[in-house]
Amino acid sequence: MIQPSRVADLRRELGRWDLTAIGVNQVVGGAIFATPAALAAAVGAWSPLLVLAIGLASTLIAATFAEVSSRFDATGGPYLFTRAAFGRFLAFEVGWMQWFTRVASWAAVINVLVASLGFYWPSVPHEPWRTVVMSALISALAMVNILGIRQSAWVVNTLTIGKLVPLVLFVVVAAPLIGPVALHTGPPPHFAEVSKSALLLIFLYGGYEVVPIPAGESRHPHRDVPFALIMTLVIVTTLFASIQLGCLAALPGLAASKTPLIDAAARLAGIGGAAVITVGAVISTTGNNMGQALSGSRALFALAEQGDVPRPFARISLRYRTPVVAIVFTAAVALILAATGSFAIMATASAVSRLFVCVGTCAAALRLREPAFADRVAPPRFRLPLGPWIPVAAIVIASAILFGATKAQLIGGAAALAAGAVLFLIAVVPGRFR
Repeated sequence: MIQPSRVADLRRELGRWDLTAIGVNQVVGGAIFATPAALAAAVGAWSPLLVLAIGLASTLIAATFAEVSSRFDATGGPYLFTRAAFGRFLAFEVGWMQWFTRVASWAAVINVLVASLGFYWPSVPHEPWRTVVMSALISALAMVNILGIRQSAWVVNTLTIGKLVPLVLFVVVAAPLIGPVALHTGPPPHFAEVSKSALLLIFLYGGYEVVPIPAGESRHPHRDVPFALIMTLVIVTTLFASIQLGCLAALPGLAASKTPLIDAAARLAGIGGAAVITVGAVISTTGNNMGQALSGSRALFALAEQGDVPRPFARISLRYRTPVVAIVFTAAVALILAATGSFAIMATASAVSRLFVCVGTCAAALRLREPAFADRVAPPRFRLPLGPWIPVAAIVIASAILFGATKAQLIGGAAALAAGAVLFLIAVVPGRFR
């Protein structure tokens, strides 16, 4: 049973476009700067159509998230949804995997950011500067989160715009080159290549699942979270398909490029165009770090608020009304993982984690429709048409993640789930945190 929410202690200052920025910021990461070449190598001129198709498929998952999230107004997202539908154990596993992968991802992305800064300052990727810079960046992002959700939203909004502007400029400059030749698809690719590319794109579109997590700090969560989920997919699908078209039109040797967006921008606008895309990549990485800080700390806060981890993690700053303990702890763990490099082992769990979160939420959408839950959860403010078909299709699409997972990812995911089960049996079952 879900505990009475303490979200009144948090400031509700996020609007629908703030939540949309959080979603877009998480989806548009560093991968988009490299993916166009891999797609071109696999399916050639069919790649923009495949990008569009997988974007629409991902929208089915996001729409299912939208229905179930319209029932809730508290912090936690998929963790709360599965808790209401399936009880504490499965919910704990979802919440644990949410926090676990957010921290590992933050540590991984901060390493990418430091490596990118090394292009301008060669000493940064080497000790002791590497640890110093990581500590400064993680501390700065944690401090922004502590100072208030409004300040966090300003930073996320700014970084999201900062990463989108170079990408949109690239699309605008490349648009005149997109003609009948660039759009000629030729013979269809082999199914195996389509399947491999589709799985790559499912991962590329991941990240929107964090949108419901800070619902407890949203002004109108029942309405704004569903809006942000759908709008995130509309924006990124349009952007990704346009980028793929632009790269095909601007760079004849796209399939062989190691830095496709930078190379395409250089052909279009010279060294200045390449520099703009490079800066955009750095901003994109920074924005992703900020998103991990925000969503990771709120995932831990939600677990504590419901009594599934020690209550101090739900402690809120009286001055700033933010989950200060959860923020500091999440930042500290991310720094340790980033500095030691152990995030690489934890990051292997990402595929199973995403599957668990997506399938858990889509299954919760179906279960919460049952009459038995009519008095337990609020009715949805956003309801999907076509009965169970969209959530079922979303579960099938999300399950495809496993087909693209490596052996190491499957083993890492299973180990993370086993660790969560052990934590649940040791601490949660005896009721130590209630």
